[in-house]
Amino acid sequence: MDNQKWSLCFISLAFLFITSCSAEFLIRQVTEGRGTEYNSSYRLEANLGVTRVLREERPSSKIVTITSCSTIKGRSEPYESSIFEAAGYKWRLVLYMVGNPNDGGNDHISLYVRIEDTGSLPYGWEVNVDLKLFVHNPKLHKYLGVTDGSVKRYNNAKKEWGYGQSIPLSTFYNTNEGYIEGDTCGFGAEILIVNPAQQQEKVTFISNPPNNVFTWKILRFSTLEDKFYYSDDFLVGDRYWKLGFNPKGDGGGRPHALPIFFYAQGFRPNAVATNTWGAVNLRLKNQRTSNHRQIYSAAWYPIRPDYGVGVNNIILFTDLNDASKGYLVNDAIIFEAEVVKVSVTNIVSA
Repeated sequence: MDNQKWSLCFISLAFLFITSCSAEFLIRQVTEGRGTEYNSSYRLEANLGVTRVLREERPSSKIVTITSCSTIKGRSEPYESSIFEAAGYKWRLVLYMVGNPNDGGNDHISLYVRIEDTGSLPYGWEVNVDLKLFVHNPKLHKYLGVTDGSVKRYNNAKKEWGYGQSIPLSTFYNTNEGYIEGDTCGFGAEILIVNPAQQQEKVTFISNPPNNVFTWKILRFSTLEDKFYYSDDFLVGDRYWKLGFNPKGDGGGRPHALPIFFYAQGFRPNAVATNTWGAVNLRLKNQRTSNHRQIYSAAWYPIRPDYGVGVNNIILFTDLNDASKGYLVNDAIIFEAEVVKVSVTNIVSA
């Protein structure tokens, strides 16, 4: 019996160990499948606002490859690349192999991009750049992208931007990390010009806009067929609208109640076509008293036409057909739409 207990205990421990290893292997596979590297020092790290992410795509603006990297391993002076053009301007990549001490770069690789030939630029020039700098990892066939997400403003007062702590030297020279292969290392830059938007889209909500009440009288109600009928289009704000109903009922209200729906249509000429907010009071008018049947509806209406919002039961047919209640008079009913709020979109200067 004791031997059986020990056997069961051993089997349980072995199962837990295998399960744990399998779980770790599964986590590793999932992590690698998401584009990060298991056991990599910089799969995704934020340090002092700087983000580092490995990616497969090569830098789009400049790549510098240095053979015999060990020759300049301890040099403190910067390496300045040849001039290259990107986004209509001229630049140099500036590399400090032992870090820029004036930018907190001790024990790091420091990388910068400097704008060149600015004498031909107009007085008061300014160039806004989304700047990414890279360290090549040939072992992984990827580039470590370094950025802080902020726009770099190049001007006469500030012609050089970059990152003093691009990557620690301890990581860069660690052969297991893969940044140096065959005594060769590589760096890169990606420069995207950020031009401020000249225009903005402004959405305004207008309460009780002009001509916001539409009345629709339906004659010979008892002769109508079992189908949807629609009103003429009417303009409120920048958009046309219409009412619609089926005299025999619709949806959950069929065949016991009368529905009413409010539809967005096309846009007036030269209007900005966007989603439109429409808030409306939908009424079945009482033709003898002020005891109208009313519902309130509010929604974003898509750009496409014929999207309707409403209700399947504005009134029960038993109440509608009761002459004493005053909703059906002389075989006619009256619907009313009061648009209480609508959105209007304009393109204006930023």
